[in-house]
Amino acid sequence: MKRLWIAVLSGLIILSYTYPAWSCPYELPTVRMTVKGHDLTIELATTPETRACGLSLRDSLPANRGMLFVYAEPEILTFWMKDTRIPLSIAFIDEAGRVVGIQKMNLFPTTTVYASPVPALYALEVNQGWFEENGVGVGDVLEFSLPITLNIK
Repeated sequence: MKRLWIAVLSGLIILSYTYPAWSCPYELPTVRMTVKGHDLTIELATTPETRACGLSLRDSLPANRGMLFVYAEPEILTFWMKDTRIPLSIAFIDEAGRVVGIQKMNLFPTTTVYASPVPALYALEVNQGWFEENGVGVGDVLEFSLPITLNIK
């Protein structure tokens, strides 16, 4: 009986480590974005499920790529790095596409919360340092258009 419980417990532990790997199976739409003459290809996370998954469990993010988290209404946005393997930078963006805050997001500790300084409608995650390397700062405007059929929840 003791061996059975050890086997069951071992199986549950292994399952808990592999669960996240198959919990983010989303194929997200992409759009092009321009800021200060620099182009980005961004994935769109528009639902609670896709926003919760975000860029977690990825081993890399190609250059000039990112993820735009889209919300239905402006609010104070909060993010953390649980299950994220890539150092990121995040820009919080208002309804006009203007950057209202930028922060570097570190891999550890994973419990650190990164919040927008004011209500924002969007958050853009890119490889850490991208904003500085491309001269993008607070007040700059990002140019993009979302597909009309986009379902934002």
